[in-house]
Amino acid sequence: MAAFNYVAVDSKGKAKKGVLEADSPRQVRQMLREKGLLPTDVEQAKEKSSSSGLSLFTPTLKVAQLSLITRQLSTLVMSGLPLEECLNAAAEQAESARIRSMLMAVRSKLLEGYTLADSLANFPRAFPKLYRSTVSAGEQSGNLGLVLDQLADYVESQNETRSKIQNASIYPAILLTAAIGVLVFLLTTIIPKLTTSLSSSGRELPAATQFVLAVSGFLTNWWWALLIGIFAAVVSFWLWNRAESRRFKTHRLLLKLPLIGKMAKGFNTSRYASTLAILTSSGVPLVDAMRIAEEVIENLPIQKAMHEAARKVSEGGSLSIALKESGYMPPMMVHMVASGERSGEVDAMLARVADSQERSLKDLIGVLVSLFEPAMMVIMGGMVMLIVSAVIMPIMQASQVG
Repeated sequence: MAAFNYVAVDSKGKAKKGVLEADSPRQVRQMLREKGLLPTDVEQAKEKSSSSGLSLFTPTLKVAQLSLITRQLSTLVMSGLPLEECLNAAAEQAESARIRSMLMAVRSKLLEGYTLADSLANFPRAFPKLYRSTVSAGEQSGNLGLVLDQLADYVESQNETRSKIQNASIYPAILLTAAIGVLVFLLTTIIPKLTTSLSSSGRELPAATQFVLAVSGFLTNWWWALLIGIFAAVVSFWLWNRAESRRFKTHRLLLKLPLIGKMAKGFNTSRYASTLAILTSSGVPLVDAMRIAEEVIENLPIQKAMHEAARKVSEGGSLSIALKESGYMPPMMVHMVASGERSGEVDAMLARVADSQERSLKDLIGVLVSLFEPAMMVIMGGMVMLIVSAVIMPIMQASQVG
């Protein structure tokens, strides 16, 4: 049986949408007529192949939705229900017809004899490779319910970390925008009104005053050129980074910047450690787990280093030594992994490493946010002081001469 999306009209002329399982569209239409509905559209719920080049238009799931579905499936599977019934129950509880259709399509593939991981592969943007590999490991080990529960915790943890970074960047962005707005207001509104009186004296103006007047004149008369320049710079930067070789150079440069580099390094190593921990604890072989985990790394130099580390481990090398030689993993992480290798508890140690890395990242974010506010205040105060002094200095000179 397959899942079909349908659109039908009831006796009052109201449109209804839903999903039904049947052997053919004709059977779906018959089932709808038996319910007193007039079918207007029936089509099979399926995922277009990513190789068709249309993967950008395939269904996706928000992190919160994916976490909820995973948690529901975990609870249902551990209660002893057959997997197809678990999917059917999760579909019935879905918050939208789109998610319901997706889960019913997964259930249809499962009824055809495919594994859950292979069934989820029809929706690669909703269920990424990391997710499917973990599910596959759970199916093979016979601990699918437990693995799904761990996977739900992982998804929620990653979402919490990403949300913390996004929320932490909101206040600095607002503060920076306000600071720029105040400076632009002073330079384009207040300063031009004083330009005439400052220039009409005929005396040579101080260098600071001349600089402020020049900036004010440029913003007043050439603001459009500035906007075009900023837009051109953004587009040029985007075009530059389209090629992976040039994007690699940009990412390497980011890692060398004082605070941004530490932030990027902490974020990527934290994600790698968390992903590696969930995969290995779910039963995925270490080398396979390392190759999957490297895909969650966004910084290309770190990703390349982790790919090389996976190659060394596949050749019989030690995980801790491979991570140390990568040059990006914190020493504490390397020592903890080495301890886990000696005690035979690499999985447990990786989980502790992941927790430690996430705490370190959150602490780093907190420090950066706390430093940004006073730094912006100092910079803003300095800029305002420059503008005020540029206005006052000629006035003071005129009063002394007088």
